[in-house]
Amino acid sequence: MITVMKKTSIFFLMLLSVTIVAAQQVLRIPYGNKTIYGIISRPAPSSGTSKNKVAIISHGFNGSHHFGRDYFQTLNKLGYQVYTFDFPCGSVRSNTDSNTMNMSVLDEKECLKAIVRYFRKQKDTDKNNIVLIGESQGGLVSALAAAELKKQISALVLIYPAFCIPDNWNGRYPTAEAIPDTTYIWNVPLGRRFFLEIHDMNPFDIIDAYKGPVLIVHGDRDPIVPAVYSEKAKDAYRKARLEIIPGAGHGFNPQQRVISNSLVERFLQDIH
Repeated sequence: MITVMKKTSIFFLMLLSVTIVAAQQVLRIPYGNKTIYGIISRPAPSSGTSKNKVAIISHGFNGSHHFGRDYFQTLNKLGYQVYTFDFPCGSVRSNTDSNTMNMSVLDEKECLKAIVRYFRKQKDTDKNNIVLIGESQGGLVSALAAAELKKQISALVLIYPAFCIPDNWNGRYPTAEAIPDTTYIWNVPLGRRFFLEIHDMNPFDIIDAYKGPVLIVHGDRDPIVPAVYSEKAKDAYRKARLEIIPGAGHGFNPQQRVISNSLVERFLQDIH
């Protein structure tokens, strides 16, 4: 009986600690004629400062804000408020806009920049500590945005970033005339504009404009984005760290996610 009570007490203490560490709520950010849907997880109030670091999480192709929830506990613990959101037209499940025929890498870049502007205007934001974290296509988008935002971004984290996207689709559609009105990728319909915009894009000629610290995490068995693209990105950046997770593919299993999050945690601790 005493053992059961002790275990019960420990359980409620753990529950209480989770409640204290972070508070989650929906945060909708105005963006043109749309409203970006997202979830923000804030760390417990600190008596030491009224300013919070910010981490903005960008999902991959046909993903959603749910991807970013994996970071809440890790980053809240480091004092970051974490915002994860649905790109407009970025997914058939997007709570912002689910019309994937209008999906655009360049639109997603502009959307991410608008979110950064939003947080920079908030009185409780530590403007010297805004981190972008992107997965797959969201990694490409985060890298493109960081190249334009430059010193407004304190660090960049890329999780199996899809720098291969232009090569992949230029191989399939070598000329603009070859691009059809609709292309289905994994049963997701995309319009011509998605492919036209990336037709002449070489990400490695763009991303090196960002001079801050970069962490790239990739699996050595990624069948969608070969790790060689992340190796090339590491060489393009001035201050980049590449971490390879053995046996990991495109999308990490729970054990690999723990490894990845620990790498992110250590990276963000090291740069401060």
